[in-house]
Amino acid sequence: MSLALAPLPRRAAALVPVLPLVAVPALLALPLTGDGAGPADVASALVVGYCVIRLLRERRRPLSATAALVLGLPVAGIALAALGASSPQAGLTGMGRYLQVFVLVPAAVLMLVRDRAGFRVLAWSFVGLAGWQGAVGVHQYVTRTGASYQGEDIRAVGTFGAEDVMGMATAVSLGLVCAVGIALGRAPVRQRAAAAGCALVLLLPLALSFSRGAWIATALTCALQLALAGLRRALRVAAAVAAAGVVLVGGFGVGTAQLQERMDSIAQVTDAPDQSVVDRYALWASAAGMWREHPLTGVGLKNFPEYRDGHATLALSSGSDVEGAGAEYQRQALLSPHSMYLLVLSEQGLIGLLTLAGSWLALLVCGVRRLLRVRRHGPGLDCGLVACGVLVWLLTDFVYGDIGGPSTVLTAMGLGLAAWWALAGGERWDVVPRGGLRDRDEEAVSR
Repeated sequence: MSLALAPLPRRAAALVPVLPLVAVPALLALPLTGDGAGPADVASALVVGYCVIRLLRERRRPLSATAALVLGLPVAGIALAALGASSPQAGLTGMGRYLQVFVLVPAAVLMLVRDRAGFRVLAWSFVGLAGWQGAVGVHQYVTRTGASYQGEDIRAVGTFGAEDVMGMATAVSLGLVCAVGIALGRAPVRQRAAAAGCALVLLLPLALSFSRGAWIATALTCALQLALAGLRRALRVAAAVAAAGVVLVGGFGVGTAQLQERMDSIAQVTDAPDQSVVDRYALWASAAGMWREHPLTGVGLKNFPEYRDGHATLALSSGSDVEGAGAEYQRQALLSPHSMYLLVLSEQGLIGLLTLAGSWLALLVCGVRRLLRVRRHGPGLDCGLVACGVLVWLLTDFVYGDIGGPSTVLTAMGLGLAAWWALAGGERWDVVPRGGLRDRDEEAVSR
């Protein structure tokens, strides 16, 4: 006698494809082992394979023409730059990484997220990862077991270690942006309150990451989210953030001296820059020199280290110091310009930059247009604020950061969230029905 399994409810069935996506940020919570592909990178590859299998079984068109054009635009520049790599292996490796981050994983997220409920589950997984990494980072600061900063092992790096000091800052920042977007939306009151609480709590580990770039990108993004959500909400949230800052820094004296010095250094990048800023300027100049010599196609994928010294100034140091958080002292080579735009410009030339940046700009324009359409009465405001916020954070961070390390897979997932909001054509949820709002899960807000 065989037992037939009852079909899942419609809402639960829609969430099933999202579960493999949630596994990616969940695996980033694990401590890193080895220098190769981490569990999250492997999971992202499996997600792409899972997506292909589902498409074959369901026999449906994978992407709309617009989505295929926007997400497929970078392929041309990446493939052309791969031909200029120093070796076939380097070309294939570089092309695979770029396709993973900017094409395949975002497309998989776009196709596997079926509705707003699935989107919110994935956004909350970002918040959960940020909370865990932030808790580890705060513990590192309190117990002085973090990465070395000004001779003290106090820099919060989470499970990413001293070799990837931007990993925790990226995870916490993206989680904070997701939490702010949910809090400013029209979700039930308890969910919005929980998201607002998470956002306030995440301010502490973000501060203790001592990452000036993450601070700037997060402040800019959250200010934009507040402006898009409305003036009254913006004022209330700004007051809450200011109060939390006073309590954390003024009341408890959390990292007062180091934080003040780090904040002051933001304004000193031209007057009296520290060595990290000097190195960054030198790397930027080197990338610009490569582009001037190879303006259209660049020097080829993964060729920046080979051409760096030939275009760098004498101010460039041999590397950065890495120590703490379980790592022995070592010098970490400077193998990229620490600017995604300049990395693409130097290795892929104008063709590569225009295709990649064109794809990102198309996502931003489509996403903001849809957000403005639903801002007053339409459902999905929280999804729009999260998606546009994540994309703005990434595009801002790309000015002084690039891909590299285990946290890079979060970039791919974030671009997928933005792509779903901007390009998903299966739902007409941007159209407001006559006489009203709302999703069932948003009706409670008006009561």
